[in-house]
Amino acid sequence: MKGRRAAVRWVMKWGWILLYILLMAGAVLFINFGYREPIEDNSPEKITLTFRHFWIKEHDRPLLAIYEEVVQEYQKDHPNVKVNFEGLDQTIHREQKLKNEMVTGTPPDMFVLFGGAEIEPYVRSNRLMDLTDFVMENGLRNQFSDLHLWTFDNHIYGLPIEGNAEPLYFNKTLFNKLGIKIPETVDELDSAVRKLKNAGVIPFALGNEDRWPALIFAHYLMDRYAGPELIQKLVTGEDHATFQNTAYSQAFRHLEKWIGEGAFSPSSNDLSPENAVKLFTSGQAAMYLNGNWDINLFSGNEAPPGFQNEVGVIPFPALAKGTEPSIAGGYTIGIGLSSSLTGAKREAALELMKAFYTKEIQTRIVYEGLRIPSMRIAFDPEKTGPVFAQVMEIMDKNKQSFVPYDNLLSPEVKKTFLTVIENMIDGGINGDEALKELQTSSQQYWNLIQSSAVQ
Repeated sequence: MKGRRAAVRWVMKWGWILLYILLMAGAVLFINFGYREPIEDNSPEKITLTFRHFWIKEHDRPLLAIYEEVVQEYQKDHPNVKVNFEGLDQTIHREQKLKNEMVTGTPPDMFVLFGGAEIEPYVRSNRLMDLTDFVMENGLRNQFSDLHLWTFDNHIYGLPIEGNAEPLYFNKTLFNKLGIKIPETVDELDSAVRKLKNAGVIPFALGNEDRWPALIFAHYLMDRYAGPELIQKLVTGEDHATFQNTAYSQAFRHLEKWIGEGAFSPSSNDLSPENAVKLFTSGQAAMYLNGNWDINLFSGNEAPPGFQNEVGVIPFPALAKGTEPSIAGGYTIGIGLSSSLTGAKREAALELMKAFYTKEIQTRIVYEGLRIPSMRIAFDPEKTGPVFAQVMEIMDKNKQSFVPYDNLLSPEVKKTFLTVIENMIDGGINGDEALKELQTSSQQYWNLIQSSAVQ
């Protein structure tokens, strides 16, 4: 009994002290664990990259699928990076949106564009990222077939993703049926045009809805009548060269003659390239002049079975027999990056560039997209189908080539070039009037350049 009373007295005397200690300990634990600072977040910075392309046409689908897959794989490997991969009409992107964005300094982070004269203003205004170090550090300098359209003052401002060639495709079955000889000269091409018209066949399928396809006819005739030197003088301002000269007058009159003879598909300026190809694959038109990027439209659901085997491929004919005809083409289409990219975002964009420019991807664009690779890779043309094989054979045989004129001329003069050829197709102006407008535009451009130099 005495022990029990002693225990009660001990609890009464020391229990409150123990309770106090327990409460204080709980408070300390609550403070330490309930109100502690958050653990430092070491996860990578969240990044969003904008990438604009113009692979929205039917013939671009295989290429688009390849690059979409590259972007998806990249995002898997870089979960902190989101790529907004958007497509826009090529003309709107190149002629309107990107130009305005470059003026305001708000272009996408990455974008598809054309090298040469088109990007020179962007280089001068420091809107394009200098990729020289990127190319050297990744051992790419000697991997590309040609970088001259992307190089200014020994610095590289974009990388080509594919090459291109603009041959003349013709329907071998129709030519054989009508007894038409494969033309080697412009005169023989004239004869083929007349025979086809008399047989009720459209000589040339032309879809000029985007305005540039008709330029292919113009620059071939200009090259054939004047040679390659004159356009270079016009581009550089050398020797006070002018568009109003005898050779170009002959070339434009020749184009004017074809227009007057009905050599082109009706309402060409309102016809899309895809619908022009349908005229060719259906046998309504006998020839088609355009880039190798349209080859994949010669097969598949839109073309008759086996049509590829009916297609012959030749260079645009020379002016004189026995002369090796040059072919328009080059490595003009590529990817550029905004110079405003910095830090982690810049590194993310360059990592994506590395994923784009591999031999594996270049091989895929050959076999799946039927595109000419921009990098030096080995491939078997025989496995790409008969049309692509013929294009590559021509590229190997014909060592002379020239860059399409719309990639050589300044953007201001190019705009006039597009307009005057479109107007000629519609019958609104003749060849001499077109050349006069071109010369006026060229003179205004050089006056602007000279006045800027003086300031």
